[in-house]
Amino acid sequence: MSLDLRKTSMDKLVALNHEYHYYSLPQLAAVLGDIDRLPKSLKVLLENLLRHLDGEQVHEEDLKAIVAWQQTGHADREIAYRPARVLMQDFTGVPAVVDLAAMREAVARLGGDVAQVNPLSPVDLVIDHSVTVDEFGDKAAFGENVRLEMERNHERYIFLRWGQKAFSRFRVVPPGTGICHQVNLEYLGQTVWHEQQGDKRVAYPDTLVGTDSHTTMINGLGILGWGVGGIEAEAAMLGQPVSMLIPDVVGFKMTGKMREGITATDLVLTVTQMLRKHGVVGKFVEFYGDGLADLPLADRATIANMSPEFGATCGFFPVDDVTLGYMRLSGRSDEQIALVETYCKAQGLWRNPGDEPMFTSQLSLDLSTVEASLAGPKRPQDRVALSKVPLAFKAFEELEFNSQKDKVAQVSFTLGGKTHELAQGAVVIAAITSCTNTSNPSVLMAAGLLAKKAAEKGLKTKPWVKTSLAPGSKVVTEYLNSAGLTPYLDNLGFNLVGYGCTTCIGNSGPLPEPIEKAIKAGDLTVGAVLSGNRNFEGRIHPLVKTNWLASPPLVVAYALAGNMNVNLTQDPLGHDPEGNPVYLKDIWPSGLEIAKAVEEVKTEMFRKEYAAVFDGDKDWQAIQVESTPTYDWQNDSTYIRLPPFFSEMKALPEPVQDIHHARILAILADSVTTDHISPAGNIKLDSPAGRYLRDRGVEISEFNSYGSRRGNHEVMMRGTFANIRIRNEMVPGIEGGMTRHIPSQNKMAIYDAAMRYQQENVPLAVIAGKEYGSGSSRDWAAKGPRLLGVRVVIAESFERIHRSNLIGMGILPLEFPQEVNRKTLGLTGEESISVSGLQSLSPGQTVPVTITYADGRQQIVNTHCRIDTGNELAYFENGGILHYVIRKML
Repeated sequence: MSLDLRKTSMDKLVALNHEYHYYSLPQLAAVLGDIDRLPKSLKVLLENLLRHLDGEQVHEEDLKAIVAWQQTGHADREIAYRPARVLMQDFTGVPAVVDLAAMREAVARLGGDVAQVNPLSPVDLVIDHSVTVDEFGDKAAFGENVRLEMERNHERYIFLRWGQKAFSRFRVVPPGTGICHQVNLEYLGQTVWHEQQGDKRVAYPDTLVGTDSHTTMINGLGILGWGVGGIEAEAAMLGQPVSMLIPDVVGFKMTGKMREGITATDLVLTVTQMLRKHGVVGKFVEFYGDGLADLPLADRATIANMSPEFGATCGFFPVDDVTLGYMRLSGRSDEQIALVETYCKAQGLWRNPGDEPMFTSQLSLDLSTVEASLAGPKRPQDRVALSKVPLAFKAFEELEFNSQKDKVAQVSFTLGGKTHELAQGAVVIAAITSCTNTSNPSVLMAAGLLAKKAAEKGLKTKPWVKTSLAPGSKVVTEYLNSAGLTPYLDNLGFNLVGYGCTTCIGNSGPLPEPIEKAIKAGDLTVGAVLSGNRNFEGRIHPLVKTNWLASPPLVVAYALAGNMNVNLTQDPLGHDPEGNPVYLKDIWPSGLEIAKAVEEVKTEMFRKEYAAVFDGDKDWQAIQVESTPTYDWQNDSTYIRLPPFFSEMKALPEPVQDIHHARILAILADSVTTDHISPAGNIKLDSPAGRYLRDRGVEISEFNSYGSRRGNHEVMMRGTFANIRIRNEMVPGIEGGMTRHIPSQNKMAIYDAAMRYQQENVPLAVIAGKEYGSGSSRDWAAKGPRLLGVRVVIAESFERIHRSNLIGMGILPLEFPQEVNRKTLGLTGEESISVSGLQSLSPGQTVPVTITYADGRQQIVNTHCRIDTGNELAYFENGGILHYVIRKML
């Protein structure tokens, strides 16, 4: 009956005189039962299953389980989801293409056809992570930063040009174009996709997975998508479905309107705090309620962007008139807009006033209660009211860094021939950055208007503040220019530095040398204020201990104030030429002024900037490579190396070996991020990775970042657990990637200890607290530990993407039972860990772990196996998801 159900659900619709076929959810409901109260996000999943119903990977029972979900708001069933396309950025995309190239080598060695290693669905890679803010504060900054980016990353870009020619359905958006999520929102996203299948033009929802956790931004356009690890994305593009459990869906009801002076950033920080507290890890969040009618699409995209920060798989906004208005503004065709409206209304995917779907649980927010906010100093969910920021800074300084009354208050430095005082709490970075906010014209126009009013009052940014503007697309500079606001931003030092992620991902570049010296000399606790989505410790700049997320106009305001101890609600930002104090309220633009400026955003701007989005500048076009089926690996390359993941792989998997007497490599606390495990930022000279590069003749000025060298496993395994702020409880009082080798008790770098254990043929384990692996969808946070010899990670809880990545690399994720953790067990790192029964694992089973203490005592802990589905078990038993895919090709 399964195939009959698929066939009989086919229907037709006409949109703007074009005929489309589609798999009708109302026709399906006529057979399986009413789906009116199903959340719209689950209806998208239901259509996906119906369209791929084959009785093998997708079964009729899968569809029935989603229909029955309405009864309880929950379903315990694994499904095979097939996204329409894959989105990548270059930090995660380069290692993904390296993996594909390595898979071709393995398939060739094992007697298969290398042409099988080819994307079966469209893949777009946007180069946005490589530009660094080296130059800032003048009109030459953009050109110089572009030149340096191309110079540093030339070898990586040659490799991507090879990938463009070697793989089908693979497009690259060149550097200097924009940020992948903003390009996706403004251009790539279709909301409803269509393709020719035989003699029929078939329409279906646009869906995707991306190799960046903020892929969820596209949920604001009514497109279901989320971040996955690079290895899972590679499997998806090669035809492997995304294995997942039918998710719980949390409904977030919005009512009312935001007050004058409140921004989308204030709203998203409030939503993030609420949802992180509610607990939504591994769940969908769907927004509904009458408050959506007045919530611009750019605001929706800002909220959806931060889904990883509130922990959800996605943050979905159903399609409505606001969606169509944005599609019209951003230059989508009339045919596409007509298709989206007609299809979504036919399928029950259209948001109607008064919709009250069934949800697993619900929250609500009256938008009129949102207040001006920042988040910090080191987690995006830690929202702080604007008036309370000085108190929050002081509390952090005293708690984290044991601030003493006699600690130095300020340090003198000379810059540009003038002497200044750098004080505790100084703002040393103020960055308008990140697709989270630069996709939103209202907050960018607000920043420009505030800069204009500040200039009119004679205010200047403080000389110790590194200022930058890095929009997510060229459309932003078009409308700022059109509104006449660019000169005022330039006047305050917020010159264009590049089109890319920059400061938000840690590419803030060096601070001026006198300022770096002053920070070190006084051990000053200084701050960065950015309009980004992440503020984890050590992420923005190694010398900046507190990082604050804020709206673009507040970024400008803090650059004027120059210190986190300034209360912007009551202290002056500065003084006018007559010596009169100027307060934030004096220069904050009105809602009417912002709305008038936003009128400068025109459809023609989008069409102009995206007309040649895949072309690139003359430097990109000058990179010419030959088309070859396999890559010509260079043994002396420090950027692109053939990884060892498949070098010893056999055509058939060998049985999984039990873990006997593994040593603990690291004991880590709560909220350890993938940044901690595999940093993206600068490579220090005295680190294992720095020594590796130095020994190969690379000058320190050419080290670039860990993120840019993810195509070289030798650098990345040395950078694993190398974040300067990571704290391994095996070496109390020491920050950075250090551990103790057991039984010698020698303290050494984690990489050095791992290599020593490998020589001794000793397997390794990592012990952690709650939310292990939160943050970026960084597959090297699983690849690195695998290469170091880690077989098992035992934590109190895992973040969704990282758990999946561990399994994808053949590492076993186990969860401690409730009320049991590293502290209750008294773990010091001198214990050994044994895990047996791995040849007969089943998803979600209890796995006994034997802990042997230094004095010979043993304790058995019944852990929960976080291999959640049968597909995940198959990946684990094959040694990883890509090993599984390769064997399927043989």
